[in-house]
Amino acid sequence: MRHNEPQRPATRRRFLAVAGGLALAPILVRRSARATPATMAAAIREAVGEAEVREGKITLELPPLVENGNAVPMTVTVESPMTAADHVKSIHVFDEKNPEPVIATFHLGPRAGKAKISTRVRLADSQTVVAIAEMSDGSFWSASADMIVTLAACIEESP
Repeated sequence: MRHNEPQRPATRRRFLAVAGGLALAPILVRRSARATPATMAAAIREAVGEAEVREGKITLELPPLVENGNAVPMTVTVESPMTAADHVKSIHVFDEKNPEPVIATFHLGPRAGKAKISTRVRLADSQTVVAIAEMSDGSFWSASADMIVTLAACIEESP
């Protein structure tokens, strides 16, 4: 706009056109909002570093089939005496199809008494969920569960 041109007055029509354009912008700019098996593997590497992750010592309980992914019950239990010398330091839960590959991280210590976490999670689609426990000796243990979700949650865009 040049300085010598008069400014056009704001009208209801112009306001609605601009507001509509701003409202449609997220729909028009499509981007993938899902984790993938590769992003889940990268998130696991970030959590454990170069350490070897072994299977065992951990039980991941998820229903194998859920109708609605909005509130899926999940329980993670780790075999540990939970003493000062031998306890679970943290439990990490990962997924391969939610918007983010990390579902949750729980920090524990010997005073927790029991290495068991129960919660509800949102799952975007049928997928594999992985739980990894970090022990006080620096070892990592894992378990995984395959889920079938018939009505997805966490979906920010339609395919």
